[in-house]
Amino acid sequence: MSDEPTGQVLRAHAEETFAEELAALERQDDRPRPARWRLSPWAVATYLLGGALPDGTVVSPKYVGPRRLVEVAVATLATDRALLLLGVPGTAKTWVSEHLAAAISGDSTLLVQGTAGTGEESVRYGWNYARLLAEGPSRAALVPSPVLRGMAEGKLVRVEELTRIPPDVQDSLITVLSEKALPIPELSGETQAVRGFNLIATANDRDRGVNELSSALRRRFSTVVLPLPATLDEEVEIVARRVGQLGRALELPAPPGGAQEIRRVVTVFRELREGVTADGRTKVRTPTGTLSTAEAISVVTHGLALAAHFGDGVLRARDLAAGVLGAVVRDLTADGAVWREYREGVLRERTDWQDFYRAACELD
Repeated sequence: MSDEPTGQVLRAHAEETFAEELAALERQDDRPRPARWRLSPWAVATYLLGGALPDGTVVSPKYVGPRRLVEVAVATLATDRALLLLGVPGTAKTWVSEHLAAAISGDSTLLVQGTAGTGEESVRYGWNYARLLAEGPSRAALVPSPVLRGMAEGKLVRVEELTRIPPDVQDSLITVLSEKALPIPELSGETQAVRGFNLIATANDRDRGVNELSSALRRRFSTVVLPLPATLDEEVEIVARRVGQLGRALELPAPPGGAQEIRRVVTVFRELREGVTADGRTKVRTPTGTLSTAEAISVVTHGLALAAHFGDGVLRARDLAAGVLGAVVRDLTADGAVWREYREGVLRERTDWQDFYRAACELD
């Protein structure tokens, strides 16, 4: 847990932000719970997907998507198999993993961030070298990784961007996941996982990262693929909810006109992502970027800040156009041509989008 009060941090952990919902679920959850789980599998799924409790408490949805995917993910964590959340950027893999850890273990902070420079000590353990030199190898000199702590405490551990971790470091997880133990040869011993321990990993299936998973490691995961939102309305709902949460955290007022402008941003992103307009009549070229839901959330949040600090408080097209352009145009030559073609061939023809079209043209 953070030492700072929740009201003073920029982004509180899920178990802090939604503490009241988790407590209400815990009070009314009379279903069987796996060892060291804060909630039953049914209650964990309810926490993620939302619902109303018998006492009238409304649990807000954390994830909007197929219920069965959430149920499969939760059921996997109740077994001895690890969970791999796979999907393109912006499909809420990290968000889902954080909330799963918050609901199951009450602690989402046991995290390994995968990069090309992630070392073995991030997965296994390191040493306090001052104590190591003074006293020799000992438990007191050992610095446990999040994985080792999760094993000892019976909690979920999160590994972000697993495919970006070098292969030799990835493979150090094989013994952990198969034997449920981590050897510590320097101490002629090991740490055995207690019940409640498991691992949630995320990986991007578009950008393959630095390394593929070995077949031996992949076999130790059950994979759940998180899709992009199926419909425009579903994606608009996701963006609106997250923008509202972020806006409150950043103390940005909820502006008039926000719903209409969010729908516009999501429409642009979906049309360019799918290569066809919403009515199916016009094909458009797709840019090099992913144009994910997460990027749409970022664009709208940035627009809120512009409207609040440099406008009249009303979210307008001119507050969003620069963010949309920045998300679409990653390669100035290729993406610039795609954007201009879309702007002139699609936005220009929409009579109720002329303010958005003019704001886009001003940026040129």
